[in-house]
Amino acid sequence: MRKILYITLSSLLLLGSSSCQDNSKPNYQYFPNMYTPVGYEAYADSDAFSNGIEAQLPVEGSIARGWQPYDYPDTNEGYEAAKANLNSPLEKSSAHLAVGKELYGVYCAVCHGKKGNGQGILMTREKFLGIPSYADREINQGSIYHVLMYGKNAMGSHAGQVNEIERWQIAQHVMELRGKLLK
Repeated sequence: MRKILYITLSSLLLLGSSSCQDNSKPNYQYFPNMYTPVGYEAYADSDAFSNGIEAQLPVEGSIARGWQPYDYPDTNEGYEAAKANLNSPLEKSSAHLAVGKELYGVYCAVCHGKKGNGQGILMTREKFLGIPSYADREINQGSIYHVLMYGKNAMGSHAGQVNEIERWQIAQHVMELRGKLLK
């Protein structure tokens, strides 16, 4: 009888102590941030950066990977200098012309037309007026590259859309279109 009483009391004690336990909050948390993350405000000041919420500036004099300097300024003099001195590093090939034609169709044909005559869809719908034909201007690959880099008149820069090689490929295709227009 004494054994039964002892077993009953010990089981009640174990049952009572286990019923007070909250399984959603474990007793030991070795990494508490894994269980209860810290909430941060999106634009709150942080000591992660020395200047507040701004990102860190790159080291002075550093150059982004793959960046090539372009020595002609965004001026009329820079345009004329590029026209006189800038030459394509790509040799003329059917592969470059094919890529240039495809890129021209994406970025240029809507204004300048598929033939380069200035009769693109935006011109015919009178969204932009006065888009020149390539036959009407003295252009070469250097001047085309410069205009793709900085833009000219109503045309904006395409430097963010096409990289250096793609600009030269477009320039090759434009010169081919100009040759067909002059015949």
